[in-house]
Amino acid sequence: MFLLGPLMVLSAIGFFCWLLFTLAVFALPAFVGVTIGIWSFHTGAGALGAIVVGLVAAAATFGIAQLLLAFVPWAWARLLIVAVYATPAAVAGYSATHGIAQMAMPSPVWQTIFSVVGAIAVGITAVVRVSGIAAPPGQPGRT
Repeated sequence: MFLLGPLMVLSAIGFFCWLLFTLAVFALPAFVGVTIGIWSFHTGAGALGAIVVGLVAAAATFGIAQLLLAFVPWAWARLLIVAVYATPAAVAGYSATHGIAQMAMPSPVWQTIFSVVGAIAVGITAVVRVSGIAAPPGQPGRT
């Protein structure tokens, strides 16, 4: 049990880090979906209606990003779209890394340093993934 406990903890941390990097692109659509779902629940849509409205809002947010990245020809506008999607991912990366760092080390300075490094890593990952959603304008193979 002495060897199994730390191995399970490291495996769990690795799994959650992988999950965070994989789902970083969906931070903004998830935030929009949850926010609109809660709003619709409080306006009387009911639990099922709020879930449906939230899922539709999240899907629309992600779909709009794909359409904009596919059809906007200006590099500065594409960069702005990517930044809008990567910023919530970086904030989520900071929060997740800070939570792990709080469990692992007592020093608030090192917690913050590791949290900033985690935010940068997740932000860069989100930029790369969002940038790869659509081919650049004028490239062959674009549908």
